[in-house]
Amino acid sequence: MLLIKCPYCEEERPELEFRNAGEAHLVRANPIIEQSDDDFAAYLYFRQNSKGLQFERWRHIHGCGRFFNAVRDSVSDKFLTVYKAGEPKPDLNALLSATAEPIVEPAKKRAPRAKQAEQ
Repeated sequence: MLLIKCPYCEEERPELEFRNAGEAHLVRANPIIEQSDDDFAAYLYFRQNSKGLQFERWRHIHGCGRFFNAVRDSVSDKFLTVYKAGEPKPDLNALLSATAEPIVEPAKKRAPRAKQAEQ
């Protein structure tokens, strides 16, 4: 089971206690009345959703109930760090160098064996 550390409770808890609340650090342009429909739709619906590191917002629903931000690798599902809502984004270069692990290449698929002619 995946364990997630809540920065408010300061303990690791099972993932079942948390809910993902989408992309973190979204900024809405003010005033909203002056935005075009296309700009507002882009803010409301379109997200990065890229492969790799994601800045995400999470909520500890079965614990303290508070929102917090996390940096998560969407490929390995590993949380690099968590931080309280309202804090600035952590420096990714420092974060990656601190948690540097050897990169393991995925196993390469072998070509199927050729069938040998029966004798």
